[in-house]
Amino acid sequence: MSITSDGIAEKKRIALTSVLAAIFLTSFKLVIGLSTGSLGILSEALHSGLDLIAAGITLFAVRAADRPPDADHNYGHGKIENFSALFETLLLLITCGWIIFEAVHRIVTKNLQIDVTVWSFIVILTSIVIDFSRSRALYKVAKKYNSQALEADALHFSTDIWSSSVVLFGLTGAAFKFYYADTISAIIVAAIVLYISFRLGKKSFDVLVDKSPEGIKEIISSLIKDIPEVKNFHDIKVREAGAKKFIEFNIHVDKVLTIDEAHEITHRVEKAITGRIENVTVMIHTEPEEII
Repeated sequence: MSITSDGIAEKKRIALTSVLAAIFLTSFKLVIGLSTGSLGILSEALHSGLDLIAAGITLFAVRAADRPPDADHNYGHGKIENFSALFETLLLLITCGWIIFEAVHRIVTKNLQIDVTVWSFIVILTSIVIDFSRSRALYKVAKKYNSQALEADALHFSTDIWSSSVVLFGLTGAAFKFYYADTISAIIVAAIVLYISFRLGKKSFDVLVDKSPEGIKEIISSLIKDIPEVKNFHDIKVREAGAKKFIEFNIHVDKVLTIDEAHEITHRVEKAITGRIENVTVMIHTEPEEII
């Protein structure tokens, strides 16, 4: 089952709204962060800035990845999504490096005092509300179309919810003259981002090196076993490219069957798999079963 034109349009639309949300949040946080000197808010501004870059990459990726196969790309362009997700991981790691460096620098130089205003709290609370709505919308579409690029974008926004909450704690501490709270919160933000980066990067890398998706071979085996005309099967291979899965394997059928009968069995196996697993291409090699 392939993604329809309406589905492609929905993916593009949700990716575009993420870009607009990231532009607003980055600008808002940067203005307030610079005016207050809060490392927590500035780290959030940088994080949102990289989210903006990531959202732009995602928008490009979902547009490019849904192009049909051509003479030079026989399996389509789906891995552009996986590559963009891996690139977003690198952006997250850059964020962590800057936050940790600046936090350590402020602790060493004891340059900890910040100017906490009502706008400091407004920008963070606004960020949490927008990030929550964006992450839910992105996850919904990512799950619907198995889009790793949109899932990566959703992870960015969901990470921002937690990191913004931590920064909110830091600002509250700073409001009571405990200025270390802001720096500590920035380091916690970096730790959260590192964790998310590892999860996202591993998943993207696994797809790019054609690691078989967990559990899918068991599903295929179960479906084939339900068709009694298949005497044996082996060499199940599965790879992913964006939202698309490619499956190939060998089946054995009774050698006395005609070509048409063997083809009909092969078609039934293919139909069983495509009915259970969405957006998949199945390649089956049919062999005669030798009676010993």
